[in-house]
Amino acid sequence: MRTAPRPWGHSEGKIRPEHQDRTAVVYVRQSSKQQVLEHVESTRLQYTLVDRAVALGWARSRVVVIDDDLGMSAAVADTRVGFQKLVTEVTMGRVGIVLGIEMSRLARTGRDWHQLLELCSLSGALLADPDGVYDPAYYNDRLLLGLKGTMSEAELYLIRQRMLSGKLAKAERGELAFQLPIGYVRRPSGEVAFDPDEQAQHVVRLVFATFERLGTLNAVLRYLVEHAIQLPVRSRSGVDKGELTWRRPSRETLQIMLHNPIYAGFYAYGRRRVEPRRKKPGRPSTGRVVRDSDQWLVMLPDRMPAYISAARFEANLARMAANRQIADTPGAPRAGAALLAGLLRCGRCGGHRLTVRYHTPSSRNPAHGYWCAYQQVNYGIGGTCQHIAGPALDAYITAQALAAVAPAAVEVSLHAAGHAEAERADLDRLWRQRLERARYAADRARRQYQLAEPENRLVARQLERDWEAALACLDQLTADYERFRAERPVILSAAEREAIRALAHDLPAVWNAPTTSDIDRKELLRVLIEKITVAVVGDSELVDVTITWAGGHHTHGRAVRPVARLDQLSYYPRLLQIVTELSAAGHSPAQIADRLNSAGLRPPKRTTRFGPDQVRALMARNDIRAPVARAMPTVIADLESDQWSVPGLAAELRMPTATVYNWIYRGWVTAEHVAGHKFWVIQADPAELDRLRGLRSRPAGYYTRARWSQRATQEGVTP
Repeated sequence: MRTAPRPWGHSEGKIRPEHQDRTAVVYVRQSSKQQVLEHVESTRLQYTLVDRAVALGWARSRVVVIDDDLGMSAAVADTRVGFQKLVTEVTMGRVGIVLGIEMSRLARTGRDWHQLLELCSLSGALLADPDGVYDPAYYNDRLLLGLKGTMSEAELYLIRQRMLSGKLAKAERGELAFQLPIGYVRRPSGEVAFDPDEQAQHVVRLVFATFERLGTLNAVLRYLVEHAIQLPVRSRSGVDKGELTWRRPSRETLQIMLHNPIYAGFYAYGRRRVEPRRKKPGRPSTGRVVRDSDQWLVMLPDRMPAYISAARFEANLARMAANRQIADTPGAPRAGAALLAGLLRCGRCGGHRLTVRYHTPSSRNPAHGYWCAYQQVNYGIGGTCQHIAGPALDAYITAQALAAVAPAAVEVSLHAAGHAEAERADLDRLWRQRLERARYAADRARRQYQLAEPENRLVARQLERDWEAALACLDQLTADYERFRAERPVILSAAEREAIRALAHDLPAVWNAPTTSDIDRKELLRVLIEKITVAVVGDSELVDVTITWAGGHHTHGRAVRPVARLDQLSYYPRLLQIVTELSAAGHSPAQIADRLNSAGLRPPKRTTRFGPDQVRALMARNDIRAPVARAMPTVIADLESDQWSVPGLAAELRMPTATVYNWIYRGWVTAEHVAGHKFWVIQADPAELDRLRGLRSRPAGYYTRARWSQRATQEGVTP
């Protein structure tokens, strides 16, 4: 006699009273929201497992349904709140049996599946599916459950592989549809086309043209904000799906536009890959990494309508890469005074980049310098390789750059005039498109108001307010446009053109004008120069400079930097020789300074001309003495052999004339006035000269101490 197989397989001896004392958990899950909406029968079958649990001996009140993971994939457990709740209940020993329509509902990865098996084995919980009841503590059941989990994981892999292969095959034909960026729409036939709105197309082209002119994302963003230009965005969901909305620009949106190859006509697939190590729990969209173009899965040229050429797209990518502040690129120009930041390379230690350091000297004027400390910073050894004061090197490179562009200055000025007119024409066209859109909105509001039934005041009043708001917006835009036309006419005036031509003949004036910012100067230098290699000659003021111009041409020169000391100057021996010779010839410090300046010699720092004080300091430091001439007054020119004038005695004793006068006033020498004159005649024979030399040789402060000792002796105090 045959009996029908039991619906839950062989469960004798597996379900025990201690299992039924605990709860039975029915786990319900669907992989996506679409499956929840469309696979209704599968969801219903999972909920009917409650009846199965009752049939196995559990009271209906002891059956718990966990359906928090409806619409969640089982590939990752971090995003499944329901599965985490199930694991927690099993770990706490509150679950007697876990029921699922199939094992793939519980887990799709080996890690999650075997973790659940181990926890069920430790807590004594059972697992059940339509094929039977399993006890993970039994070897045979554990082996069978392991095989089911492996097959479930393999099934997921095969499903993914088939889906990805199908998507890749479709992408290789250029037929795989994806979300389109700003400026594009997809027609009902599936074809990609430009946005039919002319203003939307114009704004997209304006973004790329502005980046080509300004060169940085921040500059483009500031330009759009300054001119109140908004970006056209097609709504992808909601009641206004497909409608054109205008939103304020952001850095992220501009960066996405400039990096997207569709604007250059490329159909690209696989630009981003998922990096598992970068994924964050609970955030499925994280972990995406942008790959280089040579690693894209599909890249088909000339498959999309293009706003820019492929060459311009590559140039934009290269420009944005150069704007990054890394060792191999100069970085985006910033507002600092260091014009050569990012361009300088060290000629002493292998071409490493020089860094910029700003400081405030005693004059309180901000200054900057260029330093190379590669070995010290990266290896902790050595000191500064070289240091060059910034203003001096900036001035030298600026002179070289202006001299290079001087022959083409007139042509550049004409190009600048044409560029200015083109920019104004683009902005004027955008203003006219805004006005056209505002007129259409006002006319539409008028027609809606006129079509409304006059008796239906509830609707008519609202339509009237909408019409008034549209007219107010049109009036405001009209006034703003007239103001814009007055401030910036589309065509340059004759005076503006003449000013541009005049500036073409005086490039230094344009360079030093207050309206020319440091960022503008840096932009020009980076257009002309690829890199600059500098090397200080010893520790002197000379700097060997090699300029690598855009295109590969090299020029060599020598700049001059300020140094700390005179002896660092390369011409210091010659300087000492000239000062010594001129001093011996009787020239004054002022005359010597003039001769040094005429010879093209300069001080080490702070000034470009020598002064008398600097010459005196140089002579004193190097013990350069001017010859002393004995100037005798004519009225006492005929003196006897033992008679001396004050200058003569001072020269004989090698002492200042002020000391001789001091001795006369003290009565230490015998002197008398010449009749009718103020000159003194001093009587000093050879013996008197010896006595005076003895007085001269005594140390400073001798007589003060002698007077103090004499007074102390008189008062009975021991000194």
